[in-house]
Amino acid sequence: MKTHPEAKTPDAPETIIAEATPSGHAGISVVRLSGANALAIAQGVVGPISKPRHAYFRSFKTSTGDTFDQGLVLYFKAPNSFTGEDVVEFQGHGGPIVVHSLIQTCVEGGARMARPGEFSERSFLNDKMDLVQLEAVADLIASASEQAAKSALGSLTGIFSKAVNALVSAVTELRIYIEASIDFPEEEIDFLSEPFVLERTTMIEAQLEEILKQAEQGRRLQAGLSIALVGSPNAGKSSVLNRFSGQDSAIVTAVPGTTRDVIREQLVLDGYPIQIADTAGIREAADEIEREGIARSYQTALMADLSLWIIDVTTLDLPRLNLSRNVLERHLVAAQAALFQDDAPIKRLIVLNKMDLLPEIMQNQLSDLLVRDAHIFMVSAKTGRGWDDLASGIKAMAGVSEDSESLFSARTRHIVALTEAAQHLAEAKNSLITGLPGEFMAEDLKRAQVALGEITGQVTSDDLLGKIFSSFCIGK
Repeated sequence: MKTHPEAKTPDAPETIIAEATPSGHAGISVVRLSGANALAIAQGVVGPISKPRHAYFRSFKTSTGDTFDQGLVLYFKAPNSFTGEDVVEFQGHGGPIVVHSLIQTCVEGGARMARPGEFSERSFLNDKMDLVQLEAVADLIASASEQAAKSALGSLTGIFSKAVNALVSAVTELRIYIEASIDFPEEEIDFLSEPFVLERTTMIEAQLEEILKQAEQGRRLQAGLSIALVGSPNAGKSSVLNRFSGQDSAIVTAVPGTTRDVIREQLVLDGYPIQIADTAGIREAADEIEREGIARSYQTALMADLSLWIIDVTTLDLPRLNLSRNVLERHLVAAQAALFQDDAPIKRLIVLNKMDLLPEIMQNQLSDLLVRDAHIFMVSAKTGRGWDDLASGIKAMAGVSEDSESLFSARTRHIVALTEAAQHLAEAKNSLITGLPGEFMAEDLKRAQVALGEITGQVTSDDLLGKIFSSFCIGK
């Protein structure tokens, strides 16, 4: 375990090389060298390079002097490069044979092939970026939607890191005060009883809770919000899936029980990635296959970030006159009892489908009852009625904010670290309130500080670095 990246020694890192663009046939391919001998190796391929950050058009030659390509060469002198080391980039023609010849020539000159993520790892070790920013580079490349790309760019520019570092500073300052009060007991002053100690702890707790909320949103933007469509047979789940996807992803017939397995689609909803799953209709199974499909429906609903309970509104047998909220809720409770043997998924929205089949007077009554309701939506998968409201409800339930200025990407490890820090902070606050000796609070604050430090890499282990950078592509 180390508490700060180790300084680069002059002769420690080998010079590494890799293709930075995807392999294959293309107009241009970028190959990157990084390390103390990068310039010397590159000059062995293209001749003298004297000026950093200047584009040279050169012929690429093998060690025997045979020309195999022509292109641009750029030299970035340490520490002003992505890795913090001397870096040379070759921009040649994009073809497997050409790229292989270039890499092979550089290897013969003393370079070695880079491991996955090794360029980014060196950038981290040389204090060019923290772990959050480097992970954001990978997230930006892998973004599946415009909003996901914006959130990744937010982390890349330091929004998340600054928020975490501010928390670390606040926890550190409070910890210093607590430890100082422990070191000077002869003052006979109960420093821990000072009102500002509890106030400061509560303030940090609130800030951490807000960052955790934003991080959860950032994780969803990258991984995609998982949504399960659940309900009775013929409620219109497959039609809802097709309306979301804009195509006939699932078979729709009047025969109940058409869907026997889970059908999944990757979609983008108003700029936000979602993974939507159409499940088998829940009822008394007619055979073993349907029984297995229904079991998967329950499992999918429980594992999803959000469930949409699709109800054929015509099956509720609502009264045409004097429809009240109490009457509607009684019918929904009865429908839930018939559908879910155990507790229904907690995080869910109720979708009253097939509204186009109701008389207009009943549609108007339901509209009056459900105005501003954040959990029940009237839709028609056939006509598209109510779809914008449902989309807004899904985003609201997912905690998605429209404020792109505060967006940043996050990963599961960040959520785990923030949650752990919040637990330690809550324990510190409890120690303070219950009057335990200051050593208890100081230790809890230290643990919170360590958990937060793991996010940006202020505190890291070799195992953590290995897992993070092994998921990067070779040339990054």
